[in-house]
Amino acid sequence: MPLISSIAELLKRERIPYTCFRHVPSYTAQEEAAVSHIQQECWAKVVICIADEQPVQAVLPAHHVVDLEQLRLLANATELRLAREEELGALYPDCEVGAMPPFGAVYGHRAFVDRSLVGEPEMVFNAGTHTEAICMHYGDFAELARPSVGAFARPRTHRPAGSVGRRRRIPPRVLSPKAWRRVMKSRPPFPGIRVTANPNQLVSYHTETRIADAGAFYPITRRLKAVSCTN
Repeated sequence: MPLISSIAELLKRERIPYTCFRHVPSYTAQEEAAVSHIQQECWAKVVICIADEQPVQAVLPAHHVVDLEQLRLLANATELRLAREEELGALYPDCEVGAMPPFGAVYGHRAFVDRSLVGEPEMVFNAGTHTEAICMHYGDFAELARPSVGAFARPRTHRPAGSVGRRRRIPPRVLSPKAWRRVMKSRPPFPGIRVTANPNQLVSYHTETRIADAGAFYPITRRLKAVSCTN
């Protein structure tokens, strides 16, 4: 399927440099980034919201989700919600559902982009289908789309199935000042490799010994003697 005509004409008219490529059919932004071998922070997904009965585009990295309250404040709206699937077909009749490109101006919709995408040299997004994508510099995208920039994306929270209300957070152990000084005196003279420190646990990997569960940043090139944190 060729690039949809409205987008192709827009890019040609504005003389925007871009590349268009095909990928295997995928239906979420994270899947599309994976099958295209694109980093998720570079793949821009488009989430359609309804702000005071007007559609708006929220553009953010594939592995993030929209904070609706922050987007509502950015849009200066009284009410904001996610658009329903049946609304998407009416708003973007020339696109497959869920594959809208972030060019809200073509459809008369305001566009908001999360600041984490600003300056991205290889910004990739859907080209109107679930098998085609467009890649361009963020600067070219911003020149064309004129989006409002703000902070409304937050990392996706992953929870194992059935874990809600069943897992108890175990507080970290805190070293006494005396025990901490002993750990610090035992550091080797070579800086730079991050390891963590709970002096009661030692785990060996080849010639490196790591101490787990606390927060020091020193390489271990020789086996250390465990220091009790009860002192």
